[in-house]
Amino acid sequence: MTKPKVVFDPFSAEYFAYPFDIYKRMQDEAPVYYDEERDFYALTRHQDVAAALKDHESFSSSRGCDLHMVQSGELPQKSIIFMDPPDHRHLRSLLNKAFTPRAVQSQKDAVVELITHYLGKIDSDEFDVVQDFSGPFPVEVITQMAGVPEDYRQQVRHWIDASLHREPGQITFNEAGMQAVMDTAMYYFQLVQERRANPQDDMISRLITAEIPREDGQLHKLDDLEITGFATLLGGAGAETVTKLIGSAVVTFAENPDQWQLLLDDRSKVPAAVEELLRYVGPVQYNVRYTLKDAHVPSGTIPAGKAVFLMKAAANRDPRAFTNAEKFDIERDRTEAQNLGLGYGIHSCLGAALARMESVVALEHLLDFMPRYEVKWDGLQRVTMQNVSGYSHVPVKVLR
Repeated sequence: MTKPKVVFDPFSAEYFAYPFDIYKRMQDEAPVYYDEERDFYALTRHQDVAAALKDHESFSSSRGCDLHMVQSGELPQKSIIFMDPPDHRHLRSLLNKAFTPRAVQSQKDAVVELITHYLGKIDSDEFDVVQDFSGPFPVEVITQMAGVPEDYRQQVRHWIDASLHREPGQITFNEAGMQAVMDTAMYYFQLVQERRANPQDDMISRLITAEIPREDGQLHKLDDLEITGFATLLGGAGAETVTKLIGSAVVTFAENPDQWQLLLDDRSKVPAAVEELLRYVGPVQYNVRYTLKDAHVPSGTIPAGKAVFLMKAAANRDPRAFTNAEKFDIERDRTEAQNLGLGYGIHSCLGAALARMESVVALEHLLDFMPRYEVKWDGLQRVTMQNVSGYSHVPVKVLR
């Protein structure tokens, strides 16, 4: 009996529920996958995804990072993730200063304080890890760095969730999502103007005063739209990554209690556990690029002018790159292949060190808070989001 042709639909209910089975079939049967109906390609093997992420001259970010944006033909808002060199290089060098090891380390006390605060508010043996803990604290960290007043920090998270939400079959915003995008942009635009009038010790104020070289060789200051675009990106990436990673971590450790025991026995293994979580259940499933010319990867060639899904989550479970790739193992040899969980190449996650630090601190505190726990499996709820995977609800019971 002939096996049915592999079909990859990144907007289907089946994909949202569990994408890894389809990833494996694509890697084996269609490593350079082409969807005739929607006219896009997808790469799932590690060697291909890594090569594409490094080749910004062929795989451009300038059209956007999701299928609708790339195929719309409209240039997206000004933001670092929608830039190719040289503009990307100049802005990245400026923004890197906010995420140096010293700058990230300076945030640790604030992270510990926030994590302690939210765990301290839990007054029952039963709670929701995402709603009560991993949802609220990361957005506080990143928006405080940006300069968002305390009253609006949680609102930013709700706007992000609404803007990324997709119903099965839906490739772009619904009405609520579009409203969230507009509300976010209007809020940050207003905040930028407030900081122009009254600078503070925050990232938005520093972006206002910064000067970067343009193609004409002259130094230019960023305009309000550029700063708004970056602040929006920063809030979204800084909130979603850690929120989803910690929720998935609690589920994954419940499925692999021997790995949780390793951490209980030896806390020095927590950073390695975070790396394995980023490989095994990293929140970011893919980025979409646009081919400026015929683009070559080890498994084949993609024609110019095409949208291409770079499936980072698939690549991170590619058995061609990782031994026992389907096994969650915090003690695995991490030198085997590049972990693509926080990106690779020029668009690797700007706040990667901050996300890692937050995740390590969160896990350390959870080990103390709930050394023994069980997930209430019937209450698990996955998100259905554009390119982001994880849970909106992870109810647990702490075992005393």
